[in-house]
Amino acid sequence: MLYYRAVIARYDVQNEGKFEGMRIMTAVQKSLAEFLGTFWLVFGGCGSAVIAAAFPEVGIGLLGVSLAFGLTVVTMAYAIGHISGCHLNPAVTLGLWAGGRFPANEIPVYIIAQVVGAVAAAAALYLIATGNADYDLATNGLAANGVGEKSPGGYAMGAGFAIEVLLTFFFLMIILGATDGRAPAGFAPLAIGLGLTLIHLISIPVTNTSVNPARSTGPALIEGGIALSQLWIFWVAPIIGAILAGFAYKIVGGSGQDVTGTEE
Repeated sequence: MLYYRAVIARYDVQNEGKFEGMRIMTAVQKSLAEFLGTFWLVFGGCGSAVIAAAFPEVGIGLLGVSLAFGLTVVTMAYAIGHISGCHLNPAVTLGLWAGGRFPANEIPVYIIAQVVGAVAAAAALYLIATGNADYDLATNGLAANGVGEKSPGGYAMGAGFAIEVLLTFFFLMIILGATDGRAPAGFAPLAIGLGLTLIHLISIPVTNTSVNPARSTGPALIEGGIALSQLWIFWVAPIIGAILAGFAYKIVGGSGQDVTGTEE
C-alpha cells in the first residue's frame, strides 16, 4: 500500500528533487483513488461470493472468495498505492492515524470516498446479479456481514464482535509492519493481500468477514433488514481493533521511519 510513496521518496533523494511533483497528490485525486479502489474491493470480493462461489459444479467456494478479496487489495496497491496509499477501509485509515502514519485532517475525505465507493459497488453488483432470473435479494443477498441468524455459521454476536476486533487488529499490525521503512522493500502489497486472504479463510463462517466498515456498509444498505440493523457491529469492532493496533505498533515497533519517511 504505502510502499510506493517510499519508492518515490527515495528516487527524489537520489535524483535531486526531480520526482518531487510525483509525491504531491490533491485531495480530489486521493479521494477518487480511494473511491475506485474500494469499489474494486467490494465488487471483486462480494461479487465473487454472490456470482461465483456456488456456481454449479465449478464454484470457487470459500477459498476462492478469500483469495478474491486478497487479490483486490494486491491489484489496487499496485494501481493506486502511489496516489492515496490504498487504504480502501475506514478502519485502516483510522489505524494508520493512531499509528502516526496518517494526518487527522485527511480522515473525513478518505472515509467518505471509501463508503461511497463501497455503496456504488454494491449497487452495481445488485444490478448485475438481477440479470439472473433465479436471483433473489432476500434469499441470495449481496454477501453482507452479520451475526446470529445472519452469520453463515450461526455464530452469536459476542463471537462475531470479538473476531472482528481481533482480526482487524492483526490486519493493521500486518499493514503497519509491512509498510515500515525498515521492512523488506517491495513486499508490502503481497503481505497485506495475503493477510486479508487469511483473515477471510478464518472468519467467513463467523461474520462473512468484514474488518472493513465500508465493505459492510455497501451491501447492508442495498439488502436492508437484518444486515442494516447489525451494521453498527461492523463499524465499531473493526475501528476498535484498528486503533488498538495503531497504538500497539508504536510500542512494539519502536522508533523509526514509515514508508513515507515520517518519523514515528
